[in-house]
Amino acid sequence: MLTVARILFYIDPNKEKIIFHILYVLMSLCDTELSLLQLKNSLFMAKFDYNIIVIGGGSAGLVSAYIASATKAKVALIEKNKMGGDCLNTGCIPSKALIRSAKILSYIKRHREFGIKSAGAEFDFPEAMERVQAIIKKIEPHDSVKRYTDLGVDCFSGQAKILSPHEVELNGNILTTKNIIIATGARPTIPSINGLEKTNFLTSDNLWNIQELPKKLLIIGGGPIGSEFAQCFARLGSDVTQVEMSPHILTREDDEISLALRQQFGREGIDIHTGTTCKTIVSENGKQVMVSEKRGQEVRIEFDQILIAVGRTANSKGFGLENIGVESDQHNRIIVDSYLRTTTHKNIYACGDVVGPYQFTHTAAHQAWYCTVNALFSPFKKFKVDYSVIPWCTFTDPEIARVGLNEKEATKQGIDYEVTRYGIDDLDRAIADSDDQGIIKVLTAPGKDRILGATIMSCEAGNLITEYVSAMKHGIGLNKILGTIHIYPTMAEANRFVAGTWKKNNAPKKLLKLVQKFHAWRLH
Repeated sequence: MLTVARILFYIDPNKEKIIFHILYVLMSLCDTELSLLQLKNSLFMAKFDYNIIVIGGGSAGLVSAYIASATKAKVALIEKNKMGGDCLNTGCIPSKALIRSAKILSYIKRHREFGIKSAGAEFDFPEAMERVQAIIKKIEPHDSVKRYTDLGVDCFSGQAKILSPHEVELNGNILTTKNIIIATGARPTIPSINGLEKTNFLTSDNLWNIQELPKKLLIIGGGPIGSEFAQCFARLGSDVTQVEMSPHILTREDDEISLALRQQFGREGIDIHTGTTCKTIVSENGKQVMVSEKRGQEVRIEFDQILIAVGRTANSKGFGLENIGVESDQHNRIIVDSYLRTTTHKNIYACGDVVGPYQFTHTAAHQAWYCTVNALFSPFKKFKVDYSVIPWCTFTDPEIARVGLNEKEATKQGIDYEVTRYGIDDLDRAIADSDDQGIIKVLTAPGKDRILGATIMSCEAGNLITEYVSAMKHGIGLNKILGTIHIYPTMAEANRFVAGTWKKNNAPKKLLKLVQKFHAWRLH
């Protein structure tokens, strides 16, 4: 009834008193317990400052604010630290900038492979870190308060506190809103290791403050972040040891991919301990030692700097969600439905790392679209978030990119598949560039060219995977990829060769025999 009354009121505000009294009589007849004051407030006083308040100015929050402003909604964006969030300031951008410096050094060390008799480099770690900060500064305008203010977003700095589903306190003021989007991201997870707190340990957050290259760097964690930093710092000149509890590094990837990367790390001098649990940190003769356990045996690892990279914990506490009953899981991730609404308040949405299940910048942006559109146009129109085609890439050298299923996941889920392999060592451009290591694996439905997933381990894998992402998104199979012209010589040709290999493996044998007889007949 209230919704009908509001619509009538917006059509003809002059009829406020008539609408009010009619509705009150009807609700009285229905035994609805609602006072005159409550009814009036519900009908005519529920005016909000904003259509949406976005809490968090990282990737998810910025996209949410952008979309809301583009659709002419009134939107506020609140960020307590730096605009751009982790990706710009401590994550994707600075790490890739430092990885680039490390890769240049790796090419210099390989100079003889390229016919260069003599080459050397005087590496300066502080200057490399200055370059990282300069790159951040160059990108900052893309995520700045000025840019979003110019777009029509009200940008605020400070600690937000949610008082109710429609009220947010900020710097002593209360802002009211129709909807709230939580985009507060995540932070590095800190494991429980005795003595860790005394080490001045590093994480992906504070790593960028150091000005001296660690001599002996111990990295705890064998996931994407830990692996990227392990190779990066080894190439910069650190003596790197990497410790991982699981049997493999990059445990989500197929074992052969993880093993291939481990072998590459071994060639670069990285000491890897898998199946190893860190127990305690002790001081021996003035040196720090990690005491670990590996298959029942004690392992002691000396280090002068330790980097924690065991995952990330969602930032869902400390700004009022717990006071209004918003639920989170055992990893602190906010529990949402398929429309990204919280389970307790349908006008409070969440997206990005604070939700998961994928903690990537591009998935945060992907979720943000659904959050914003659903918040602005529900209940008239809403969309379930689509996780069917999610790509990612680990920026080691070679890069490892994936979309959809790999063999490990397909087997676990009981999904039938065929796998087609193509070795990068066969690709002309890779050979010419002396980057001819790696493999492409494509999973297809048995007897069909429909792509179930693809894994690429190669130079430029993060770029190459996009063709499979597009194909899976739009229902394009390997036959169409085979029939598409790829420029020669490029790394992208590898995708066509995979498709060609699949075609050869699935060639119609009976038809080919008939064609063979046809050609023989034409010789006469």
